[in-house]
Amino acid sequence: MSSTEIIEYDLQYQQETIDLIVGIQAGEFGVPITAEDQPDLRNVHAFYQQRNGNFWLAIDNNKVVGTIALIDIDNNQVALRKMFVHPDYRGKDKAVAWQLMQEVFAWCRLKGVKEIFLGTISQFQAAHRFYEKNGFREIKKEQLPPAFPAMPLDIIFYTYSFDK
Repeated sequence: MSSTEIIEYDLQYQQETIDLIVGIQAGEFGVPITAEDQPDLRNVHAFYQQRNGNFWLAIDNNKVVGTIALIDIDNNQVALRKMFVHPDYRGKDKAVAWQLMQEVFAWCRLKGVKEIFLGTISQFQAAHRFYEKNGFREIKKEQLPPAFPAMPLDIIFYTYSFDK
């Protein structure tokens, strides 16, 4: 188990957060996206930290090693976004992704959220397995709620229900 701490987003980590996310998207997976394509990362509070939304960081030795976020899309539903873990912190032994997801689940229970939805791209195969192992089920795009903020590159969609 990791000694990583999960905290709510702190502005002091803005550039590190951007560097981690874009580094994984563009550097590791070759997704054609830049920081400029993601203005939400320069305004986390306004974009994510509203109503049932939030943004968390996994911090190890004062360094950002993971991120996860929720956007409130009304009807006790949220969209999961920005789940990224530094390559050195992936896997069961570090459990950073698991810790981040547990934080999201606890938050959702506290806020009375009924469903989480997410969209992802085909390249993120390990992420697909992770979501499925953690109770998410794949759905068709047509099954997303109307308020879901689908991203142009997303082609695979998942949902998690707390009404199990």
